[in-house]
Amino acid sequence: MIKRTKTRKIYIGSVAIGGGAPISVQSMTNTDTRDVQATLEQIKRVADAGCDIIRCAVPDEKAAKCLCEICEASPLPVIADIHFRGELALLSLDADIKGLRINPGNLENPEDIARIAEKAGDKNVPIRVGVNAGSLSKKWREEIHQGTCTVEEAMVESALVHVRLLEKQGFELIKIALKSSHVPTTIQAYRLMANRCDYPFHVGITEAGTPRIGIVKSCVGIGALLSEGLGDTLRVSLTADPEQEVFVGINILQSLGLREQGTEIISCPMCGRMEINLLPLVEKVEQHLAKETIPIKVAVMGCIVNGPGEAREADVGIAGGKGSGALFRGGEIVRSVPEEELFTALAAEIDKIIEEKKK
Repeated sequence: MIKRTKTRKIYIGSVAIGGGAPISVQSMTNTDTRDVQATLEQIKRVADAGCDIIRCAVPDEKAAKCLCEICEASPLPVIADIHFRGELALLSLDADIKGLRINPGNLENPEDIARIAEKAGDKNVPIRVGVNAGSLSKKWREEIHQGTCTVEEAMVESALVHVRLLEKQGFELIKIALKSSHVPTTIQAYRLMANRCDYPFHVGITEAGTPRIGIVKSCVGIGALLSEGLGDTLRVSLTADPEQEVFVGINILQSLGLREQGTEIISCPMCGRMEINLLPLVEKVEQHLAKETIPIKVAVMGCIVNGPGEAREADVGIAGGKGSGALFRGGEIVRSVPEEELFTALAAEIDKIIEEKKK
């Protein structure tokens, strides 16, 4: 069992972060925040996908003012994402936002930080000090170039400068993110920071790319950190719809035994022993369960080598044979089903179990 690093507990709205609370999954809207309707529609979709917290970009005053309407109607706590201009953070705090993200690489004025800390403190709104390796300030880039510090060390020190500024104002509702698109850099930065403070960590691999490679990088990086007990909330950053980020994030947590919400599909890698057309069947099952949040484990196996055993370990499953398959539930064979009826039979059994779990 993974032993999580002890951190302080803060709240983003009603969602607890740190202090042993369940690891939450975040995403970020890719709509124009000034388009309130489109933004709310996307927030609803990611909420249905299982997202816990949503972040919205605030590029200008109009976007900041639109947060009032967005926050009022959002089913998820909203974090305002701020870069370059401290006054946008102050405007955003006039809305019912539940969190702020500031970037030490492009928001360096101590007076801005002090004003933000004072207003966020009055409203009990936590601040994420979010450092990206790609947006370190000129000072830290020069230090790295001169060889006086590593990228990871610069990320940590850059974050701590802002943390100390916030603490100077008596503000301690802080969480920290140290992200790079380079997996080893990200992992090492969080390891270093873990020895320097006990604030909760928001983890992720930034700018991970398209799903094809971004999912791999995110699973390796986030999975490594979580397996070491580092991480209290996460975002999978993909060039894709935010619903896909949420799906991957939830599955990372499920794979490590850190979250039970949602479904788990076990399916074999396919080989020459298969005697049913497995791939279309698995895809149909995955689509059938795409928006399900009730925990259920489903096995879709192609032959008798591992099939029966894996199917028996699942809540429900099938193990293929020649032109047919055995339907299992709770470790027992329910019946044999012709290949053309396998999906229908399995889906019906899945739905039955889900309804029972809801009671």
